[in-house]
Parts: sequence; structure tokens; C-alpha cells
Amino acid sequence: MKSFLKEFEAFAVRGNAIDLAVGVVIGAAFGQITNSLANNILTPPLGLFLSDDFAHLSIPLGHGASIGYGIFLQAVLNFVIIAFALFLLVKALNRITRKRKEEEKKPAENPELKVLMEIRDELRGAR
Repeated sequence: MKSFLKEFEAFAVRGNAIDLAVGVVIGAAFGQITNSLANNILTPPLGLFLSDDFAHLSIPLGHGASIGYGIFLQAVLNFVIIAFALFLLVKALNRITRKRKEEEKKPAENPELKVLMEIRDELRGAR
């Protein structure tokens, strides 16, 4: 049992597990923000065009059953908002990563290299 607890402790304290936990918490908070954006800001104006509350749109089937397509459309809207926000985030991170890689590729100022380049240029000019 002690080995099991030690193994669990090693897993839980490992950086990847903690990063994953932080990502899940931030993702849940981000999900609440996008749900609020969709439910409280974007769908009410759409509901005005449909002359109904967006979430209450449904097709009655009879005997009290109905297809609630308004809730489905709202979930699709939430997905699109989240996907677009993540796209912008990944795009920004890719831009930052690309800039860092370009900076790493630049040769460092080497005084010996500078002197050799000056000698080369002088030799070319002497010909």
C-alpha cells in the first residue's frame, strides 16, 4: 500500500499533472465566460429576429413532447465562440513561438567572425 501511495504522490506532484489540473480549471472558467457571452449577450438579439426567446425555440410533436432546437442552436453557438477564441489563442502562441525560433536562428555577434568578415572584404577589394 505504501508503494501505491508513493507512486500516486509522484504522479500528483509531477509538473504535467499540475499543469493539466490548472488547464482544466481555467478551461471550466473560460467555458462559463463563453456561455454567459452566448446566453446573455449574443442570443437575445438573435431572439428578437425570431420573435421568441432563443432557448425556448422548439417544435411540438404532440402529447407534451417537443424537439428543443433552440437549446441545441445555443450549444452550437457556444461551441463556435469557444473554438474561435481557442483559434485566436493558438494563433497568437504560434506567432510568439515563431518569433522566438527566428531569434534563436540569428547568429550571435561573434567578434572573431566580424574580424574575419572584414579581412575577407579587404581581400576582395585588393583584387
